[in-house]
Amino acid sequence: MARLPRLSVTGVPHHVILRGNNRQPVFVDREDREFFLAQLAELAQRERVQVHAYVLMDNHLHLLLTPQQEGGLSRLMQSLGRSYVRRFNLRHGRSGTLWEGRYRSTVIDSERYLLACMVYIDLNPVRAGMVPATELYPWSSHAHYIGLRHDKWLTPHPLVWSLGNTPFAREAAYAELVRQGLSTARQRELSESALQGWPLGGAVFLARLREQTARRLEKGRAGRPRAPAAAPGESG
Repeated sequence: MARLPRLSVTGVPHHVILRGNNRQPVFVDREDREFFLAQLAELAQRERVQVHAYVLMDNHLHLLLTPQQEGGLSRLMQSLGRSYVRRFNLRHGRSGTLWEGRYRSTVIDSERYLLACMVYIDLNPVRAGMVPATELYPWSSHAHYIGLRHDKWLTPHPLVWSLGNTPFAREAAYAELVRQGLSTARQRELSESALQGWPLGGAVFLARLREQTARRLEKGRAGRPRAPAAAPGESG
């Protein structure tokens, strides 16, 4: 079956996942991670893609991005992947592919899922057993949103600003969202939608998307198409 084209819509948040080939490490040390983030900041500005949140794990990464021009997201990810692999291979004396094929992504309904997606991204290191608390992991945007660090190249989504009238109030409210965590069902929704490429949102959100793209937005039913019902008096 032909692979569906990747869904990308200007002005809508995208949850992006990029994995190492065969789940091999894509970050070995601090220098790798710092270079990746510097490239991300530079290329996102060039391609007019807002970076809302990120986490760099050992063998994969998550990004929450909103492209501001058509094609910006794909150009960003292609340039980022290539420039990082060139330097990674040179530094670590290796050759060949680093990534597990193309990046996975989907669009998300910001009203329903954006803050949940940020929490999901922040909690990755805790779920993996790397740290006991999100604020102890230095390679995510979590510290920025709770006031421990300022990543000037990040663009908070308007929904973050709605969490409070002052920076302290917003930081406290976001920290509480992370402390509450996510249900297993919500985690599965966020993971599977990005990996499979289906948009994540309600009926109104999907209706708006249909006005912006001709790509199929929902899974078809499994199995063979049902045969039309026989007219009265006809035999099967």
